Amino acid sequence: MDDKQRYEGGMARRRKVLGNAWVDRANAGKTPFNEEFQDFITRTAWGEIWTRPHYDERTRRILVIGTMLALDKWEEFRMHVRAALTEGRFTPDAIKEIILQQAIYCGVPAGHRGGYEGQIIVTRQ
Repeated sequence: MDDKQRYEGGMARRRKVLGNAWVDRANAGKTPFNEEFQDFITRTAWGEIWTRPHYDERTRRILVIGTMLALDKWEEFRMHVRAALTEGRFTPDAIKEIILQQAIYCGVPAGHRGGYEGQIIVTRQ
């Protein structure tokens, strides 16, 4: 597979996971400064990793949400929770279970913050 194919496959997966509106906003925000980064994440994160066959999309969503909580990456956490609810057909209870699971392994402060951030997204839906 060449870079063009990775990019195309990555863009298709990115749109499926995050939704067209989110990806269209990201693309509209491209500048000469960040254009290479957008290309890079589309080819690698979306075209290389999210398209691998071992884990299904739901499992990958759970892994990403849990990892973003563990790393205190709240902007990415909110983006992936929002996408899981709207594009991935997750329920608020499914998000709550991810947060509870992560609270045990990442610590109560991370779980507390995840619950706070998750509730904001769930109540806006």
